[in-house]
Amino acid sequence: VQLVVSGGGLVQAGGSLRLSCAASVAIVSINDMRWYRQAPGQQRELVAAISRGGSTNYADSMKGRFTISRDNAKNTLYLQMTSLKPEDTAVYNCYADFSWRDYWGQGTQVTVSS
Repeated sequence: VQLVVSGGGLVQAGGSLRLSCAASVAIVSINDMRWYRQAPGQQRELVAAISRGGSTNYADSMKGRFTISRDNAKNTLYLQMTSLKPEDTAVYNCYADFSWRDYWGQGTQVTVSS
């Protein structure tokens, strides 16, 4: 399984970005897909998760600002980020649990300027 992440970049505080994670397999067959992020000098943290059935979970600091979704027809996972803050600056990456194995994308840098 290959996961290709895109959509990062530089944005001003209060702005929005949408990240994409394109999978090389049909994501209807993927149990659990997630977005993580890691800021410099910090541990990787879970941003949001979505199950095959569409149930979602978010880290508290992202609730109401970020939306995770999956487009099964396009085999793509999305993360819509709004009201971005400088503390959201990090490398964002997608994760997939497929056939009891873990798969990761290559990550994308999101930088939020104040």
